[in-house]
Amino acid sequence: MSEVHRQLQRPALQRSMFSMARTTPTDLVRSRLSTKEIQSRALSYVPEEMLQNIPESESSYSLFQGFQASFPDFTDEGKKHRRRVSRGRKLLDEGPTTPDGTPESLQRLKKEKASMMHQFEMLGIRKNMASSEIHEIDAKIENLAGMRRIILERLANLEKDEALLEHDIVEVEGRLEEAQELAAEAESVALRTPNKSEDDAASEKGETPGFMSQSIYEKLPSASSTPSKRKPRNIRRKTMPILHEHFEPGTMIRSMRAHHDNITALDFDAPFGLMVSAAMDDSVRVWDLNAGRCIGVLEGHTASVRTLQVNDNFLATGSMDATIRLWDLSKAHYDPQGSHFGKDEDDEDAIAFENPDDQPVDPPAGSMADCPLFTLQAHLDEITALHFRDNVLVSGSADKTLRQWDLEKGRCVQTLDVMWAAAQASALSTASDGTWRQTARAADVSADFVGALQVFESALACGTADGMVRLWDLRSGQVHRSLVGHTGPVTCLQFDDVHLVTGSLDRSLRIWDLRTGSIYDAYAYDNPITSMMFDTRRIVCAAGEDVVKVYDKVEGRHWDCGAGIAEAEQGKTPAVVERVCIRDGYMVEGRRDGVVGVWTC
Repeated sequence: MSEVHRQLQRPALQRSMFSMARTTPTDLVRSRLSTKEIQSRALSYVPEEMLQNIPESESSYSLFQGFQASFPDFTDEGKKHRRRVSRGRKLLDEGPTTPDGTPESLQRLKKEKASMMHQFEMLGIRKNMASSEIHEIDAKIENLAGMRRIILERLANLEKDEALLEHDIVEVEGRLEEAQELAAEAESVALRTPNKSEDDAASEKGETPGFMSQSIYEKLPSASSTPSKRKPRNIRRKTMPILHEHFEPGTMIRSMRAHHDNITALDFDAPFGLMVSAAMDDSVRVWDLNAGRCIGVLEGHTASVRTLQVNDNFLATGSMDATIRLWDLSKAHYDPQGSHFGKDEDDEDAIAFENPDDQPVDPPAGSMADCPLFTLQAHLDEITALHFRDNVLVSGSADKTLRQWDLEKGRCVQTLDVMWAAAQASALSTASDGTWRQTARAADVSADFVGALQVFESALACGTADGMVRLWDLRSGQVHRSLVGHTGPVTCLQFDDVHLVTGSLDRSLRIWDLRTGSIYDAYAYDNPITSMMFDTRRIVCAAGEDVVKVYDKVEGRHWDCGAGIAEAEQGKTPAVVERVCIRDGYMVEGRRDGVVGVWTC
C-alpha cells in the first residue's frame, strides 16, 4: 500500500488520472479509433438481412449525405457553433497575401473552390430534403382530407339516424296521447255504467229500461270525448343539425324548383328545418329543408303574398289583399319519414313520401287544413312589410301607415301615420334648428312605401320609399330619431344591440351605429339591393345578380356565393337572386325563376 501511495503522488500520474476523470468512456474509445474504423464497425454491426432489404427511395441523396447537410456546422444557424479562432491565427490569416500565379495562391484557390463546391452540393441536398418534406406534408394532408370525408359521411349518417329516431319518438308520443285519451274515456264510461246489483234492484222495482232508453244514451260516449280525427303532430325538430358547419363556405346543399314565377318572400326557422316561400303565382308553400320537398300549400289569401316571417312553428303572411294571416305550422298533417298522416291504414294515398331520393311529388291534399289561426284586417292597401316578436306584430302597408297588433287578442292596438310623422318633422326642421331633417324626397313610384321594418319590445325601425330610416317608440307613438343617408327607397333592414344594417335601391348597404345615429360603414354595389339579412358573422344581400353578395364581418372581406359561380363553369346562366335569408351559416336564396338554393355560408 505504501508503494501505491508513492506512485499516486507523482505529478504525471495525477494529471493522467484527472484527465481521465473529465473524459467520458465514449471519448476514451473514440480517442483510440479512427473515423474510418468507427464507420466500418457501425456498418458491420448491422445484420446482413437488414442491409439486403434496404427500401428503395426516390431520394437522390443518401442518409449520410442528409445528415452531413443538416449538420449545424454547414448551416447558417450553425455557424455560431464553430470553434473560435485565436487572435494569433487571425493575424496570420490577415497577413500579407500571396501574389497571384504562385503555387500558394493556386493551392488557396483550389481550397476555396472545393469549399464552395461542397457548400453548393450541401445546398442541393438540403433543397431536395425540403422538397421531400413538402411531398410528405401533401400526402398527410390528402390522408387527412380522406379521413375528413369519412367522418363527414359518418356525421351525415348519425344525423339521419337521429332524424329517424326523433320520428319514432314523435310516433310513440302520439300513440301515448291516444292511449291516455282512450283510457280516460273508458274510465268515464265505466263510472257512468251501472253494475249488476243496480240492474237487479231496478228490475225488482219494476223499472225495466225500455228500448234505447236514456240510460243507454248515457252509456254512449259523447261526441266531445271521441276524437274526430288524429291530433296534429308537432313537426318542430328537437335537435339542431350541425353538418353544414363542416362544409366549405359556398357549398351548395340542394336546389329546389319551388315556384314557377318570381319569388316575393321566403323565410326559414332553422338549418334543415322548415321553409316557407311565396311567389307571384299566388301560392304559399311550406318546405322540409331536410328532405327538400314541399309538405303543403297554405290557402286563404286571395292575392300574392309580399312578406312573411317564420318564428318557431308560427308563420305570419302579409298579402296584396290587404290582410295578414297567422298560421300554426305544427298542426300540419305531414310525416317527413313517409308514414301515414291521419288516415286509415288501408288508404294507399295516405303515404306521404316513401323515398327521399324520389322525384318531387305534390304535397298531400289537406295537409295544411288545420294550420290557419286568424286573420288581421285593418289596412286599406297591400301589406309590404311585417315583423312580429312575442305577442307584438307590426305591419306596414301601401296605405302609408304602420299598425301594431296584439296577437293574443287578435286586434289592432295602434296606428302610426308615416306621412303625418314626415310632415311634423318637416315643420319642426323649418321652425327651429332641432334634430329633425327634411324627409320629403322624390320617391320611386314603383317601390313599396314601407320597404322593411323590425320590432323589438317598444322599439320599431322602419325604412320607407323616401330613403328615410325612422326609429319609433311604440309607447308614445312618436319618431325617436330619423337616419338620413340613403338616396333611394329602403328595401330591407335589420338591427341588433348595437348596429342597424339597411339596404336600398340606391345600390348601397349602410351600417348605422344605434348609439350615436351615425353611419358606421357603407358598401356600394352595381345594382339595387332587394333583400338583406345578417347573422353573427356574415351579411348577405341580393343585389340584382345571379349570386349573393357576402360580407364577412370577422375576416373583413367580400365574396360571392350562389349558382352564378357554380353554373358559370357549365355555361349556364341562372336567374337573378331576389330574396335571401341566413341563420348560423345556413343560407337560402330565392330567384326570379322560382328556384330556391340552399348553401353553406
